[in-house]
Amino acid sequence: MPAGLRGWGGVGAMAALCVLALAFVLLLPRTQPHGAPARTTPGGLGTARATQAKADNCKDGDAQNMSPAPSAAGGPTVDAIRSRGYLSVGVDQNSYNWGYRNPNNSSGELEGFDIDLVHRIAKDILGDADKVQFRAIPTNERIPAIRSGRVDMVVRTMTITCDRLKQVAFSAPYFLTGQQVLAPKTSPITGYDKTLAGKRVCSATGSTAYDHLSADKKDGTLPASTDITTTVPNQLDCLVRLQLGEVDAVVTDGALAASQAAQDPTVQLKGGTFTKEYYGVAMKLGADDLVRQVNRTLENYRKDGAWKASYDKWLSATLGDGSGSATPPTANYR
Repeated sequence: MPAGLRGWGGVGAMAALCVLALAFVLLLPRTQPHGAPARTTPGGLGTARATQAKADNCKDGDAQNMSPAPSAAGGPTVDAIRSRGYLSVGVDQNSYNWGYRNPNNSSGELEGFDIDLVHRIAKDILGDADKVQFRAIPTNERIPAIRSGRVDMVVRTMTITCDRLKQVAFSAPYFLTGQQVLAPKTSPITGYDKTLAGKRVCSATGSTAYDHLSADKKDGTLPASTDITTTVPNQLDCLVRLQLGEVDAVVTDGALAASQAAQDPTVQLKGGTFTKEYYGVAMKLGADDLVRQVNRTLENYRKDGAWKASYDKWLSATLGDGSGSATPPTANYR
């Protein structure tokens, strides 16, 4: 790990970049003028309604199996992207090893596991991995950005859920993780358990972490005295709150938490994961042709070893080679 990213200073530098996320447009394709307009993804109303009906029949634990089978066939959404000449993608710029700007990289380009996947999708659709317009999207803006047409897709550690399938379409899963607790090494917190009683816990607005915290507090799984009122637009902001002593713990995806622990040696994961969640590429309802194209990319990405190569480069140091996350999840289509 580059020395510039070690410890609190590295995290502080990363956190400072959060402000830039509000600008959204970060890196434009080399072939496009600055300020190229966003567009609304075409999609037939009938297709959108059919997708909605499938989402209504979704059951917990099966959301990742609701995506259509891979296909190389074109369609209105893919044709519009090819005609425009670049792919517009919502990403993170502050998640270490997932989507971030490495301060030790003079090029200033985004790097990480999610970014590698975006470049592969662009290559398959447009024949050029660099024909991408990246837009920094806060956690709570992922779905609005897709529905409004500001982006063609979001590739940003986004968990596939039944509720979200009513609002956006998802690819087949490309990563397996689970919720986990992050806290200072000196903290008496031992995990997602009774040791959170009386503790202040931070999560991102619109995240599955907050959904679990809220539901578990209501049904008594989480101690009634646990304070879950601290929510932030970007997940990394929780780590900053933790460092400032404003909260006692963070609940987020274990894959993200592991990367944050790698940045800051004063914090660590507490206990194991307490959920099973799958990341997917999110797109607009009705854009089935684009979803099928992305699923085709994912099939090839797994088979040709590119997924594993990206994992080894960005995530093996923090997640290990023997974890459930070290193997791409199996795709099951509707």
